[in-house]
Amino acid sequence: MRFSRSKRWRGRRLRLRTQVLLLQSAVVALALTAAFGAFAYVNDRHVEREYQLRALGVARTVAANPVVRAQAAHYSVSGDGHRRARAENEVDALAEGPVQALAQAARARTGSLFVVVTDDRGVRLAHPQKSQLGRMVSTDPSRALAGHEVLDHDHAHLGEEIVAKVPVYAPHSRRVVGEANAGVAASHVHDQVVRVLLVGLACLAVALLVGVMASAALARRWRRLTLGLEPEELVGLVQEQEAVLHGIGDGVLALDPRERVTVVNDEARRLLAVDGPVGAPVSEWGLNPRVLAVARAARPDGGGGEPVVTTAGERVLVVSARRVRRADRDLGTLVTVKDRTDVESLTRQLDAVQAMSTALRAQRHEFSNRLHVVAGLVHGGHLTQAARYLEELLGTGSTSVSLPGLDAVDEAYLRTFLRAKAAQAREKGVALVLGEGTWVDSPVTEPVDVTTVLGNLLDNAVHAAGEGGRTSRQVEVELMAHGTTLVITVADSGDGVPAARTEDIFEEGVSSKEDTSTPGGRGVGLALVRQIARSRGGEVDLVTPGGPGDDEDPGGAVFVARLPGVLEEAR
Repeated sequence: MRFSRSKRWRGRRLRLRTQVLLLQSAVVALALTAAFGAFAYVNDRHVEREYQLRALGVARTVAANPVVRAQAAHYSVSGDGHRRARAENEVDALAEGPVQALAQAARARTGSLFVVVTDDRGVRLAHPQKSQLGRMVSTDPSRALAGHEVLDHDHAHLGEEIVAKVPVYAPHSRRVVGEANAGVAASHVHDQVVRVLLVGLACLAVALLVGVMASAALARRWRRLTLGLEPEELVGLVQEQEAVLHGIGDGVLALDPRERVTVVNDEARRLLAVDGPVGAPVSEWGLNPRVLAVARAARPDGGGGEPVVTTAGERVLVVSARRVRRADRDLGTLVTVKDRTDVESLTRQLDAVQAMSTALRAQRHEFSNRLHVVAGLVHGGHLTQAARYLEELLGTGSTSVSLPGLDAVDEAYLRTFLRAKAAQAREKGVALVLGEGTWVDSPVTEPVDVTTVLGNLLDNAVHAAGEGGRTSRQVEVELMAHGTTLVITVADSGDGVPAARTEDIFEEGVSSKEDTSTPGGRGVGLALVRQIARSRGGEVDLVTPGGPGDDEDPGGAVFVARLPGVLEEAR
């Protein structure tokens, strides 16, 4: 259903990568258009200013010419020829005069639209058109005649023009006797601006094309990074991931290909007793070495990472790992952690029940045999013998699960558990005996911890005694209460702990027997026993490693466990 909604949504709206492409293209186009507009404005001002300065340079050059200055002074108000400048014969003289020749040469040399020289009244002494000689200029000459240089944008009879006006001074004087004008057609300036803008427009088109191509490449990269998923699908996946990660009872720890923690749920933190930051290398999380080894053992081809049993605090965990791949891309390693503590506890309890059931079957068989004896005596008329036999039975009771010294354990739970273990040991050909110092007179407040520790130590001892080379197969257990602390001592007649194992016997994975109940579940018992003891402030030690021997040297391994706070305080 979720994918159906996704398809309908895609039909109504564009895909995200298409939206990103269009949005980025629009942003690029807008940015380039704004940049081009600013460039066009600045370029227009720059070109116009450049032509103004060029015209100003021409006007200054003409105004500084000695001939122009002398002729302008001659035709000025104070000069001799001011009254003749407008005369018809003077127009011909001006057209053939040196000022006109200089002005036209400067115009031709600089490519200016015009170069005009006037006297101090604004009467033209030089002009590109002969008909305009001797006439007043069409624009106001007052500012230039007042001694100021003028840059202006005028509209005269030659059309729209950019003009520079410079005062002409009399020879060897600062007296203004005229003005020199130089101008450029505005259309010429505009043509120059258009040429520059066309080049800029071509660059704009290239930049826009590059921007669109970059946006398309980014959209494709986005698609690869999101594995082709759309935003609503990503949101759905995140929500589902959160629901699954925090809704399941198993711990989940995800690592990327560089062994950095990318995902971890609360259950994994609780079970593994770690609280590292997401994104940090897994080596900095302080994980159990066995968990870390499982995570690193997973291979890209799916091999390795087989489930193993480990411990964390008081918990027994089953840890497995597998590599995750998608579209031939290695996404990392997924570590799964399952809590097996309750299962282990139930297993211990079931072992005790099974042992008691076995003991009861043995008792039933023995009592059945004795009842057959009584029935035979009665049927044979030997009533006196039958009565004597019954009196003997009442006096001795059943000895099928006899455990001498059990009266020193005034605790129902421990008494039952020890009877069950004694029956279980006897089935394996091992005798379980209580030590002379056994004394427990307080109820057990933590039966699970006590039976887990005691059961593991007894199971290991029974196994060692059964596999040992001595004829006398025996396990001695001694329980002593000191306030709320229970001290457990277990000694067996086995071949002891090898010297190479005395240092690491309590480490996970170290064992002399195979646990077939769970793959990788070997070497957990003693590690769990020590963790339980230490979590209560106690300890478990290998007091005597023992070794191989004969019946005259029955000393096997001796373990001592101290469990504070597992007994009720004496009143």
